[in-house]
Amino acid sequence: MAKVMVGMSGGVDSSVAAKLLSDEGYDVTGVTLKLFDGEEVDESVRTCCSLSDVEDARNVAYKLGFDHLVFNFKEDFHKSVMEYFVDSYLRGETPNPCIECNKHIKFDKMLRRAEELGFEYISTGHYVRRVFDEKSGKYQLVRPADRSKDQTYVLYGITQYQLSKTLFPLGGLNKSQVREIAEKSGLVNSKKPDSQDICFVPDGDYAGFISKNSDAVLKCGDFLNTSGEKIGTHKGVIHYTVGQRKGLGISLGKPAYVIEKDALKNTVTIGDEKYLYKNEIEVYDLNWISGEQLSAPLNVTAKTRYSQTEAEAEIYPLDGGNVRVIFKNPQRAPAKGQAAVFYNGDILLGGGTIK
Repeated sequence: MAKVMVGMSGGVDSSVAAKLLSDEGYDVTGVTLKLFDGEEVDESVRTCCSLSDVEDARNVAYKLGFDHLVFNFKEDFHKSVMEYFVDSYLRGETPNPCIECNKHIKFDKMLRRAEELGFEYISTGHYVRRVFDEKSGKYQLVRPADRSKDQTYVLYGITQYQLSKTLFPLGGLNKSQVREIAEKSGLVNSKKPDSQDICFVPDGDYAGFISKNSDAVLKCGDFLNTSGEKIGTHKGVIHYTVGQRKGLGISLGKPAYVIEKDALKNTVTIGDEKYLYKNEIEVYDLNWISGEQLSAPLNVTAKTRYSQTEAEAEIYPLDGGNVRVIFKNPQRAPAKGQAAVFYNGDILLGGGTIK
């Protein structure tokens, strides 16, 4: 049977993915990626990549009877994910580091290492399905059976080749089934809660992390209203995200939201919620799962945040490979730096970064 390297984070999902593949007869080896120093992580915080996660992954591998390895990808992770996160925030964007980690680390560096060691496939515990389309002769990335756990959004950057080399055993299961399998198998992490935080910022203090990891001088600036008039002073652009309502440090006598950030001018515009809704966005740095660029207008469903429900839209190709997205109904708080992804039914066509 084929050799498969399973990325094991120490959580229940990747552990069950490894078990299912082992039960199917695959020659499984588990691997945990060392992405940054474990002492940086508070063990009480629900994140991944802590020292206890490595131990949990190793215990599961021992229990199920296959080898477990640890790869040191700290340098790659720091450059491709952590530095990207800091630089993006300093540009006034709202980045998604999990997307960059999947794109540059799990489905690039890990796959390359697996192939160097003679593995035919890699596998992860993502809730997505891989389907081969006979008509086109290509693989499709498809939404999972458990829609509440759908992770296609964070995998839009996967290439056709990477998809052909990756197995997703959890695509047809729901979370309760996964936990039941883990419990019946006696896995140590069967009841372990899902990680919720960015692994390298477990306390959620993005501004503090950026301050410690940047030489940039972070200055106070002007709060503006939607007419461009100064109405107060903010404590630094990195402290705010588009759509934010709480913790603004200014009172207008009515609910106010962050409408826009301008890092160059060091301004934060706030106003009524209605100003958050946009009919149109432009998206760049596109990846199409099929490998073929958009060549004509296309009706799709699209979403601009992980937790959003897809909305009807039409996408238009622009010069340079960018795409204009026009929504049938205005969408709330699309933010520069976030991903916009496009679907045809349950099939993820691709996506890119909001300009």
